[in-house]
Amino acid sequence: VMKKEGIVALESHVENPDASPIFGEFPKLAKDHSIVQMICDPLRLMVISQGNLDADALDDLMKKAIKVHHHEALLAPGALAGIAGGLPALGIVACVLGVVKTMGAIDQPPPVLGALIGSALVGTFMGVLLAYGVAGPFAVRIGQVIEEDNEMYKCVQQIIVANLHGHPMPLVIEAARSVINSHNKPSFGEIFDGMRGK
Repeated sequence: VMKKEGIVALESHVENPDASPIFGEFPKLAKDHSIVQMICDPLRLMVISQGNLDADALDDLMKKAIKVHHHEALLAPGALAGIAGGLPALGIVACVLGVVKTMGAIDQPPPVLGALIGSALVGTFMGVLLAYGVAGPFAVRIGQVIEEDNEMYKCVQQIIVANLHGHPMPLVIEAARSVINSHNKPSFGEIFDGMRGK
């Protein structure tokens, strides 16, 4: 649209992406409001500046926006990792309370004391299990997913900036493909087959 009709033709699409036929072709993308905003905001700047926007300045601006978004996204797994770090201590507290209860029953026979000591140790076991078997790995996995999702923002950045530089479409696509990690990266052929509708 930008190359055929000019940058101003994008105005209606970026001002109201929900009604845009271009965004309507990609319903999964259109549902992700943060990625739509990452696409629309730089394009709005391009529309406002009527194509007289410095590509490097826009590149820097988008890098900052991606960095802020990425930092905010990593707060949740960071908080979960903090909880995971505290769970063993909570298990130790439970164990100490169990030992205190056991000491209160020190005059009981060995089978009773054994059961009390065992229940005290369950606290430590649960703290360690939840920390290193559940919360810690879950926090790491969430972080990995966020890192992979961040590649989409970098793709958007590469596509917009490369277009602003006036690069030919194969180079624009290759610039976007270059920021995707190897196990998610589509092959050169897959991208161009997709563009041709195969």
